[in-house]
Amino acid sequence: MKFATTRAGLIRAGVFFLVLLVIPIVGGPGYLLNTLIFTIMYAALSSSWNLIGGYAGYPSLGHVAFFGIGAYATGIIFSDSVYGGYAPFFLLPVIGLGVAFMSIPIGWVSMRTRADVFAIVTITLLFITQTLAFNLKNVTGGAQGKSVAPAPFDVGTYDWPFYYAMLILLAIAMGISLYFRRSKIGLSLATVRADEDKAHGVGVRVTAVKLIAFAVSAGLVAMVGGVWAYYVGFIYPQFAVDPLITIGMVLMAFLGGRGTLWGPVLGAFILVPAQEYFAQAFGASELYLIAYAAVFLVIMLFLPRGILPSITERLARRRASAAGAARDGASPTPSALPTSEVKVVR
Repeated sequence: MKFATTRAGLIRAGVFFLVLLVIPIVGGPGYLLNTLIFTIMYAALSSSWNLIGGYAGYPSLGHVAFFGIGAYATGIIFSDSVYGGYAPFFLLPVIGLGVAFMSIPIGWVSMRTRADVFAIVTITLLFITQTLAFNLKNVTGGAQGKSVAPAPFDVGTYDWPFYYAMLILLAIAMGISLYFRRSKIGLSLATVRADEDKAHGVGVRVTAVKLIAFAVSAGLVAMVGGVWAYYVGFIYPQFAVDPLITIGMVLMAFLGGRGTLWGPVLGAFILVPAQEYFAQAFGASELYLIAYAAVFLVIMLFLPRGILPSITERLARRRASAAGAARDGASPTPSALPTSEVKVVR
């Protein structure tokens, strides 16, 4: 049964990524590919955040700091030339590893706290990074921004490399999430999330697994930030280190189902297109933010644990009820037993 479930999951993933792979080839309106780039970007961000906020139960609210660091790293390195156009993509693993190692002491300090205090500490990281981005003018350009050399791609297929780069990062984030779920790291993180003190008592290397999840999550977010910076071509502190990016990745994970493989992806594919639709429908009035919040509120009221866990739980209850009814209906009564099976108690 475990093999069947794994095979079904692989088929779903294969169909999902195959459809996304062929969308640019099939073609469509220009805005569709642009919307998909940002949808996949947020799916990758939310899946990356889920490693620490979902599996470990540490809701980081400052992850956009690593997004901004990755963006500025790309802008600083490729401010003059992108060396054929694909060099920024090839350098992403280096940026991701660098940010991951840099995040280890940050995670070691911040994870000495828990729950609400941890969230506050990570928010502090967000604002410190944004302040540095505004004030280190020689490095970041300050409020004037930092430009990235334009990509020399064909106009007709200009968005394709960025689209596929985001798609690869989403696949990597989901692959790592799947590995976490099926490895001792994931079991350890689940133990930490349930009760960290008991996790210490049963021999879980709590600090090590938390730092692994934090560093991997930060590195992935930084790589997504690098692709974003290359795509938009200009980096401003208020956009590269925007609290709304953190809010987005957190809400998408909660909406789809925190601590699940497909939950963050589902949340991104619901909220990003919904935000685009409401922005176009309500225009510059910013009433779209109210509609955007209303969609999330409705889901949270009716599916408080997120879409996937709530649906899974309801289906499990129905199956259990159906199985119980079947057992009750199939239970033989004493009069229905064959005569040879009726024992007379003397």
